[in-house]
Amino acid sequence: MPFGFDEFRVNEPTMAFRVLMDRYSIEMREAQKIIDKGRLICNDKTINSKNQFIDGDMKVLRFIPKSKDLKPIFSTKEFMIFDKPSGVLVHPNKVLTPYSLLDEIRRFGGERANGVHRIDQETSGIVIASKDRESEILLKGMFEKKLIQKRYLAWVRGKTDESFSVDKAIKIRDDYSTSKHKVEINSNGKEAKTLFKRLQYREDIDASLLEVTPLTGRTHQIRIHLFHMKHPILGDPLYGVDFNISEAYLEDRLSIEDRVKFSGADRLMLHANEVDFVLNGVRYILKSKAKLELKV
Repeated sequence: MPFGFDEFRVNEPTMAFRVLMDRYSIEMREAQKIIDKGRLICNDKTINSKNQFIDGDMKVLRFIPKSKDLKPIFSTKEFMIFDKPSGVLVHPNKVLTPYSLLDEIRRFGGERANGVHRIDQETSGIVIASKDRESEILLKGMFEKKLIQKRYLAWVRGKTDESFSVDKAIKIRDDYSTSKHKVEINSNGKEAKTLFKRLQYREDIDASLLEVTPLTGRTHQIRIHLFHMKHPILGDPLYGVDFNISEAYLEDRLSIEDRVKFSGADRLMLHANEVDFVLNGVRYILKSKAKLELKV
């Protein structure tokens, strides 16, 4: 389990936020977050106010990295690049999440290291992680301003055009009774544009390998745009299969054999392959060292 209790004693009455700031060399904002999440316990009672004076036996629920020795493929003093395997979360989605990329980010970057963007659990490939708070703010800001370009690889059904683009707004769905798609093409949604280039076509399985460049960063953007073009990503258990298959997948009762049978692969065949950006006057074009292997 990546979370555990740090236990220690405070002998003199001290404001709760100061206890945390002194113990972990963190800012008040971070101390407040720990308290807001109910992770500071004093004498077996949860502390709810940052200004409360406390002393005695302390327990703080903290993230404790449990590494599987997934090393960064590139590192500077500001950031690291990881090649995330398919099936691994970037951040734990609950306290009991057994393993995520954050375990490796904190192991190799220290307690203040953090992922600055996310890719889906089943998407493999490049993830950028900052090493300190200043770099995290800077890199997240660059993503928001579209100053970091990402390119993906995707295996999709059918033979696509050599190059094409999709410029269709995307809206998060609020009704899953008839479709398990998380998002939909909707003129009332947020603008979204994706560029596609065919790199390879395999006639034996009627599938194309695409280079994909999203110009915006909407939820499931690549997946819904390819589904819209009738070229769903192989292995996609939500877009390109019928309702019953999607439902079985979401309820964790879809077998690997049925997933391959109905979606074409045992995982989502989408891979974050490259990032391109300028930081502190240096241009970085960094590519994944992993391959998007299609097992057919």
